[in-house]
Amino acid sequence: MTAPVSPLLIGGILFPDLDQADFTGPFEVLSRVPDAEFLAIGKTTSPVRDTRGLVLKPQIRFAEAPQVDVLLVPGGAGVNPLMEDEATLSFLRRQASGAQLVLSVCTGALLLGAAGLLKGRRATTHWASHHLLTMLGAIAVDERVVVDGNLVTTAGVTSGIDGALRAAAILRGDRTAQEIQLYLEYSPTPPFACGSPATAPADVLAAVKASLQSVSAERLEITRRVGARLGIATPGGRTSA
Repeated sequence: MTAPVSPLLIGGILFPDLDQADFTGPFEVLSRVPDAEFLAIGKTTSPVRDTRGLVLKPQIRFAEAPQVDVLLVPGGAGVNPLMEDEATLSFLRRQASGAQLVLSVCTGALLLGAAGLLKGRRATTHWASHHLLTMLGAIAVDERVVVDGNLVTTAGVTSGIDGALRAAAILRGDRTAQEIQLYLEYSPTPPFACGSPATAPADVLAAVKASLQSVSAERLEITRRVGARLGIATPGGRTSA
């Protein structure tokens, strides 16, 4: 006889200028976890636009959201202002303290770091922001998916699907995750060997870095301020300020 499973409440946050695939990719997986409900949560319930203009609408506000069992934190350019937004950081701290599992995608890890949730934890994030993790107290790991206790962090946008499948396996077992993966026909065969800085042609890498320069420069300054506020020392023995 199969033992009953407890229902799960899965919550993902939405905010302006997120990368929608950081949210919708894991949603495709997590919404199919048996005996689970998925809530889209925002600072307000007003519609938000992702970095490319797609409109998404939160179902419930931070202030009214119940404690979730699984917390999904996406990334994107909109992470920058939220790293110093206490309403968002307080929500993340509160939810993370009671969640079974916390899953960040891409630069969503920086939000967790800004909330003080990465101190001493192994974590990863998008390659262009990976160097910022240590400034937020994390142990930076160059892997696509990193599991540290109840924390699952993933690299860039598409790795959120990998992380969500790993989360599904943790929550409901490998067989459930495999069934979801098969339903989604998730069997990537990218047309180019260009999915990481290690394999991308030099000119392509330079072009993408240039396109990210403004956001990255702003993010570095924000991370320095946040690291100083958190009292995190850099390898040189000083705080990140």
